[in-house]
Amino acid sequence: MSELARRHAGDAGLVRITQNVAIMIAGSVTKPTPTVYEPMLCLVLQGAKNVMIGDQVLRYDPASFFIASVELPVSGQIVEASSDRPYICASLLLDREELAALIPSVPEQPDGQTAGFGVSPVTQKMLDPWARLLALLDAPEDIPVLAPMLQREILYRLLQGPQGGVLRQIARADSRLSQIRQALSWIRAHFDEAMRIEALAEIAGMSPASFHRHFKAATAMSPLQYQKMLRLQEARRLMVVSASTTQAAYRVGYESASQFSREYARMFGVSPSRDAERLRGERIDLREVNSAA
Repeated sequence: MSELARRHAGDAGLVRITQNVAIMIAGSVTKPTPTVYEPMLCLVLQGAKNVMIGDQVLRYDPASFFIASVELPVSGQIVEASSDRPYICASLLLDREELAALIPSVPEQPDGQTAGFGVSPVTQKMLDPWARLLALLDAPEDIPVLAPMLQREILYRLLQGPQGGVLRQIARADSRLSQIRQALSWIRAHFDEAMRIEALAEIAGMSPASFHRHFKAATAMSPLQYQKMLRLQEARRLMVVSASTTQAAYRVGYESASQFSREYARMFGVSPSRDAERLRGERIDLREVNSAA
């Protein structure tokens, strides 16, 4: 699969098989890079990556796969890659409706904890449909017919595995994880506004104490930490495009430019103006930098 991916994507690139399936290749290790993961499965074919979520650090490599079942602001770092053996990762966006349609076909199992992410061992049953899916790169005329079936098979294997209980939760509208996702959606749409925990708890249909507990379990961070990471990542994008440090700070909801600069430097390891200057000079495309795979 690695050889097939390199042949189609090159040694440093991105290629999509379908709207939900992509392969990313990087020829060198990277610094920790903040981004937002959508609900997805990441399968490493070669190399390794660390992902920092809240105060947790997870590693995934060819022996394991990473899954995010909610939208997560994280910091990802490729830790094993070289020009001879680049990092290669395949990703699949998780479709809630497809998961819901598959649940009746899979034996019942406990929902488990309200965890929005995890790493699990790769199995041969998981690899088989992935190998056939990647093989479609050599037969693009077959992709419209066969790719949806293979994506469905991968989701079926996921539901059978250790992450199946969590995936059942995101497929059910009345689950704790789905309730937390409603609050996450509000924060992402209004991250530049003042936020009240009581209002978020009402959106999720929970008491404030229960909401805070389940939110931390799902995202490994508090609602305020979640909002802060979204604000700083958007400010970084704005500064690379055109905005000044002060403009970016106010546009993402900060009332104090000095507080913004302190929190930005704490997250990115450098001042806002210096970071923006570096990114512009290197002509980095943040859409590529923020690739979740």
